Amino acid sequence: MLASTVLRHVVSVLAFAHASAWAEPASQAIFAQNAYTGYDAGLFTPLGDLSLLSTTEFTRLAHPAFPRHSARIKQSHFCNETARAYSGYIDIEARHLFFYFFESRRDPDTDDVVFWTNGGPGASSSMGLFMELGPCRPTSANTTETNPYSWNEHANVFFVDQPVGVGFSYADYGESVGTTMEAADDIAAFMAIFFEHFSSFKGRGLHLAGESYGGRYIPVFAAAIYDKNAQLVEAGVTPINLTSVMIGNGCTDFGTMFPSYYDAQCADPTFPAVQGISDCVKMKQLVPRCEQRYKDACVDKVDSIDCAAAASFCSTAMSDLFKDLNHYDRARPCKGASEITECYPIIRQIGEFLNNKRTQDLLGVDSSRKGNFSHRTPDVSEAFRANLDHYGFPAQYYIGALLERGVRALIYVGATDYICNWVR
Repeated sequence: MLASTVLRHVVSVLAFAHASAWAEPASQAIFAQNAYTGYDAGLFTPLGDLSLLSTTEFTRLAHPAFPRHSARIKQSHFCNETARAYSGYIDIEARHLFFYFFESRRDPDTDDVVFWTNGGPGASSSMGLFMELGPCRPTSANTTETNPYSWNEHANVFFVDQPVGVGFSYADYGESVGTTMEAADDIAAFMAIFFEHFSSFKGRGLHLAGESYGGRYIPVFAAAIYDKNAQLVEAGVTPINLTSVMIGNGCTDFGTMFPSYYDAQCADPTFPAVQGISDCVKMKQLVPRCEQRYKDACVDKVDSIDCAAAASFCSTAMSDLFKDLNHYDRARPCKGASEITECYPIIRQIGEFLNNKRTQDLLGVDSSRKGNFSHRTPDVSEAFRANLDHYGFPAQYYIGALLERGVRALIYVGATDYICNWVR
């Protein structure tokens, strides 16, 4: 987990960055037309200001350039009063992604916008919100305390439960998303709708941030937004000012991550070895085999059966000895990832707070998800694995392409993380 010193650093980094659709009640029908066909910017009337949003009912945001996507949003006083908070759903036909949005404590009218997602795949972004970089932390099922290291000290911040099925997100008929590419389209459309409706944000810098599997999410989400800008310009819609990506303890390339598990256990120059000499020697002998098998089956070609077998071999060879240790902090002894609440009791408090009826009513949680919050959704992770999303595309190339196009990148890490360590 991120230490307070890391969070303070990122808050200071954020400080440098300060450098025809309709809004209608959710009960009304939404007119939709084919994307970019017959779109007349003169007919577009944005909602304009967040202060116009209700505290009791959702306002629906739509845009003719995105006929499959809309959003519901309301003011939500659930956290504390140091910043105005909003919540709602991104609606993609029968799929619905839950989000939180917090205005900047410093200057919401001029500060940049940050999008945050946790990883997994299948981890709720409420973990980032309430454990790390959000404006408050739960202290009981009914109370919170202010987080002085929140990123909304210097930025307006989104937290999105994605893909569908994660956190308070839901699907009407069992629809699912099983790849990062699919998820990216939804995020890109939502960002365009938000910036177009709330005109005071137009031109502000947008920074996409995430941790863990966010190392694969964020580069692809950013690329989708960047590529869609050309379509927005053609449609007469203001393009999004994509400024940077920020990845914390991210896993971008499993081809280098698997071998790094040997380094993190046996050859980290900054931290004592956590395994004995004999076990480290056995593991080191398996590193070249892991690298070669992964390269042959997952890089040079992507064969679903062989790649899954190679990944399974690498995972067992490199991580089997570590499975009962703390995957997120080698310096903090406790059980492994399967018992994370033993390592981080605040996760229980988050669950109690978000499963509280009063909290869910304030957030506007859909009735199908009430009383049903979980910080992780294993089914989502399994779907991504089944589609080889972990191994099927080079996320590091997306980062390189973004850098070549002037989008900056910040990579920050915790020194003793294991599961997405810094070593390679």
